[in-house]
Amino acid sequence: MTAHDLIADASQTTDPEHGITTDDAVIVLDFGSQYSQLITRRVRECGVYCEMLHHDATWDEVAGLEPKGVILSGGPNSVYADGAPQLPSWVLDRDLPVLGICYGMQLLARALGGAVEPGNRKEYGQASLTVARATGDATLFEDTPNQINVWMSHGDHVSTPPDGFHIIATSPNSPVAAMERGHVVGIQFHPEVNHTEYGTDILRNFLTRIAGCTPTWSSESFIDDAVQQIRDQVGDGKVLLGLSGGVDSSVAAALIHKAIGDQLTPVFVNNGLLREGEAEMVQEVFARHFGMPLVYADAGERFLEMLSGVEDPELKRKVIGEQFIRVFEREAAKAGPFDFLAQGTLYPDVIESTTKDTKAAAKIKTHHNVGGLPDDMQFALIEPLKFLFKDEVRKVGRALGLPDEIVERQPFPGPGLAVRTMGAVVDDDLVLLRGADAIVREEIEAAGLAGDVWQYFAVLLPVRSTGVMGDDRTYGRVCAIRAITSQDAMTADWARLPFEVLALISNRIVNEVHGITRIVYDITSKPPATIEWE
Repeated sequence: MTAHDLIADASQTTDPEHGITTDDAVIVLDFGSQYSQLITRRVRECGVYCEMLHHDATWDEVAGLEPKGVILSGGPNSVYADGAPQLPSWVLDRDLPVLGICYGMQLLARALGGAVEPGNRKEYGQASLTVARATGDATLFEDTPNQINVWMSHGDHVSTPPDGFHIIATSPNSPVAAMERGHVVGIQFHPEVNHTEYGTDILRNFLTRIAGCTPTWSSESFIDDAVQQIRDQVGDGKVLLGLSGGVDSSVAAALIHKAIGDQLTPVFVNNGLLREGEAEMVQEVFARHFGMPLVYADAGERFLEMLSGVEDPELKRKVIGEQFIRVFEREAAKAGPFDFLAQGTLYPDVIESTTKDTKAAAKIKTHHNVGGLPDDMQFALIEPLKFLFKDEVRKVGRALGLPDEIVERQPFPGPGLAVRTMGAVVDDDLVLLRGADAIVREEIEAAGLAGDVWQYFAVLLPVRSTGVMGDDRTYGRVCAIRAITSQDAMTADWARLPFEVLALISNRIVNEVHGITRIVYDITSKPPATIEWE
């Protein structure tokens, strides 16, 4: 099942081989970037049909789409490294308009005789781009200013462009930040991420002004297509759904219930790693808004026992993933048999875990519900949101009639507090972390900032620090506060919380959570960091 299977517009004439609209189309070749699916989504938002294919796709696999252009994604490799993915010959042989992004630009430069070298400094995060309009047509930057804040994520750069290419933009660490020759264009930055100013305009300029696409494509309702997909997959079978109470699993529950009704049984597992009051809140909200019974499984002791002494973050996630399945199997034995297990897996989970859906990508971390599932699992998976991003899932939730208290709930990781306490999970540490986290959430929400911040939470560090309270010396734990802004969780920036809010949070934690004596604030973007600390 592909993203297109779920959202293609059936009202248009379709190609019998690919099942796509006959509107103008472009191809994204995925070289392993975290952002490849995001490029595809941005192109569709511009009104041009787009599909993402693996970087070694042949022309025979592409030809049926009759693409009017090709976009080459970024990737984690160096183009000159042994075994690095290379440019398929048909990309240049077919003389199609091409946009190379980051690694994609470096591939173009190398294939056409330019030079790619390691930069003196790596360039991650925000950079200032200067457009050099006098050196070429700079069609890509039509209707944009000469100075643009863009998002960079690279160590190598193009030091010398190929013959005939004009340098149309530079940045402090990229002498060739953008280059063009006719309808072949390369850029070192990522226009697809929200932190690049005018990124959508730049992509639209490639699509319409360079590739000559007419922006006439639009998707039909995701819900109608997803419901039919679920019915086709499930038939008369029964589905067990792992409900966390978060946006993703709640929307998945509503969507699957719409498709198959009482064939669905949602199960909420208390794994002992939840936030303060979480278990009670999830059951209460579900009872008010969902027309189906919820099975509650208290498995906290089981999870904590299996996590005892486990320090490695990857192993933590695998242990948690396996234990969820074991609990689901236990519940299935009571009310089953069940043929399927449904999850609220999103596309960021998939690409960061490097499953079969992203053959070229470098693994960032295993997600408990993707790469952390045991090989001997007896269920077939249903993951209707697998190719969607968080904001798209929220739109689906609203369309299904879910209230804001569910749809707007901030993300909470499936492994819970296990990935917010560094090292082995200890019950006493969870007590400290729950107290600190509750204060962080209370004060940010009381200040009216919750709507402006994507995610906010506390992290307990395996560090002790000297302090003083009254006339006594203290030697307690260090707590980090993490608050980020984002739209899709693929990139994120640290939230500029008001100092008075941070001061209030700090004061409350050290006074109310006995055992924590120092508070620090995380000001790292993603990349280079991830949102969670583990």
